[in-house]
Amino acid sequence: MKTIAVIPARMGSSRFPGKPLAKLLGRSMLEHVYKRVTLSKAIDTTYIATCDEAIRQAAEKFGAPVIMTADTHERASDRVAEAVTHIDAELIVMVQGDEPMTHPDMLDIAVAPFENDPELGCVNLVHKIDNEADFRNPNTIKVVMNLQGDAIYMSRQPIPTLAKSGFMQASVFKQVCVIPFRRATLFHYTNLAPTPLEQLESIDMLRLLEHGHRIKMINTTLNTQAVDTETDLVRVAKLMETDPLLSTY
Repeated sequence: MKTIAVIPARMGSSRFPGKPLAKLLGRSMLEHVYKRVTLSKAIDTTYIATCDEAIRQAAEKFGAPVIMTADTHERASDRVAEAVTHIDAELIVMVQGDEPMTHPDMLDIAVAPFENDPELGCVNLVHKIDNEADFRNPNTIKVVMNLQGDAIYMSRQPIPTLAKSGFMQASVFKQVCVIPFRRATLFHYTNLAPTPLEQLESIDMLRLLEHGHRIKMINTTLNTQAVDTETDLVRVAKLMETDPLLSTY
């Protein structure tokens, strides 16, 4: 299957304006995401989708193909759907532009389930939350799953409720924003009406869940940290200082 990656990015983040172009270890955060995604063996081509001229200019300087989109999208998934309208690909992997610790192996494992399941429309990665501060942080999207590993619900609130034994004995997971869609599912998503919980939580995937669609969750043991605030940027810089991937791009 032809598989492409699309990185949606915009300058107007309410929590961290100009976030995609914030400097991180000598490069913009967006460049780190792009370079790391292109290292994946599963991806044929990687694009950046944006409505901002500043991002277009910066992306083209580091060699990324850019697709300009409308500035009216509230959901990254809708921006990606517009971007790939005229691109021939069976699988479209959305990688958020605020995930500079994305590892190419994450994309490889995220797309693998589509090979043997023709009915599968969407996959998300999850990672075990290893500290209680992240579990309590509303910027961290928590996920609860059924026994088959499909998403039941996602929330910015700390879910599930912890047992009396406390956080250290809990198994709690966060969404990692490496999200492959089968092409038909992505376009179906963007034609669905926005849903109450999607809007309340500001989480794209709830639109699919509320309309009754399956989202398969795949666990990754690779460490990752999204950047939602300037404090996160400092934290990620420290985590990435010794990352061996840095010397490959």
